Amino acid sequence: MSGRRTVYEIYWEILVYCKTPRSFSAIISRCDLNSKLGQEYLEFLVSREYLTIIRDGERTSYQSTPKAAEYVALFSSLYQKLFDSTPGFRL
Repeated sequence: MSGRRTVYEIYWEILVYCKTPRSFSAIISRCDLNSKLGQEYLEFLVSREYLTIIRDGERTSYQSTPKAAEYVALFSSLYQKLFDSTPGFRL
C-alpha cells in the first residue's frame, strides 16, 4: 500500500481527532493538510452532520457528532478486514 492517504482515511482522521473540540489550525496541523483542502474537508463533514461547529465568542472549533461514530466504526472495520490492522493515526 502506498503512503498516500485516501479521502476516506482523511475523513476518519479528522473525525477521530475531533472527538473533543478542535480549532481549524489544530486540525490542519495534526492531520497534515493545507488550509484549502482542510476547509473543503471540514465543510463536507459539517454538511453531512458528522462535524458540528462550536462558536464561543471569537473562537470557532469543530467537534465530531454522534452520527460520526457510525462512520468511524464502519471505516475502522473495513480497514481492518482489508489490511489486517487498524487504521494508523499519527497522534
